[in-house]
Amino acid sequence: MRLILLGPPGAGKGTQAQHLVAKYGIIQLSTGDMLRAAVAAATPIGRQVGEIMASGALCPDEVVVSIVEDRIQQPDARNGFVLDGFPRTVPQAVALDRMLARHGVALDAVIALKVDENALIKRIESRIAEARARGGPLRDDDDPQVLHRRLLAYREQTAPLITYYQLQGLLHTVDGMAPIPQVTMAIERALHDSAAAKGAKEAKGADGAKEAKKATPVASDRAAKAAAAKKPAAVKGAAPARKPAQASKRGTAVGKKTKKPAAAASRPTPRKAAVAARRAVGKPKRGKARRR
Repeated sequence: MRLILLGPPGAGKGTQAQHLVAKYGIIQLSTGDMLRAAVAAATPIGRQVGEIMASGALCPDEVVVSIVEDRIQQPDARNGFVLDGFPRTVPQAVALDRMLARHGVALDAVIALKVDENALIKRIESRIAEARARGGPLRDDDDPQVLHRRLLAYREQTAPLITYYQLQGLLHTVDGMAPIPQVTMAIERALHDSAAAKGAKEAKGADGAKEAKKATPVASDRAAKAAAAKKPAAVKGAAPARKPAQASKRGTAVGKKTKKPAAAASRPTPRKAAVAARRAVGKPKRGKARRR
């Protein structure tokens, strides 16, 4: 099972990710933790990340995707993973899809936690007041102004992912303002529905292949081809056969192959979905890719 949790800061993604890890035996992938682990392990990518972080710059998308790629190939990731905090942008999502395709796998579902931003800010203010009343320490993100800036960044960068994954038929939206147990149950229902739909689609494809095979048995097909290829013997004294009439110019010429009807529309490619997501949020398409 390969999942992504989307939602603004404070939506409860970490809490739900922990439940999914315990229930399905998958691993939680946090890009921040993975980047720090790579630096500590002094791997080739880790040394590159260390230099980038030391300079104060953000890690390029290809570096982050490489970190994720290395992690999902480890033995404890064989049952799948849940990504929390990545991807953050549509280009990162496209890079992730391409990386997974190279390994012959794909995402199973994307869960988006929908929340009320004003309620989130009030929740932070209440948490700060309670911590101060107890004399306890405050978290780094226990600041309404910091949360406001993070919510703004989410709307500008991460929210377009909703459209991107919706176009791929992977998105499931859950009310993140509900009590935690209800959010958990809603996510499990979404995953169950997603698995059922996937199974039905695969079964339909298998049944269609079997029916097609029954309708065109090999022996009959060979016999038909042999009969069509064999020319009848000419009868002495018989009048020559008349040529078939040519079709009108507007029609299809006799003997010429007609174009096959276009196949039914399938899931859009990551590139097409990315373009559609940019158009949906009113952002112009970039002219050039960012210099690596």
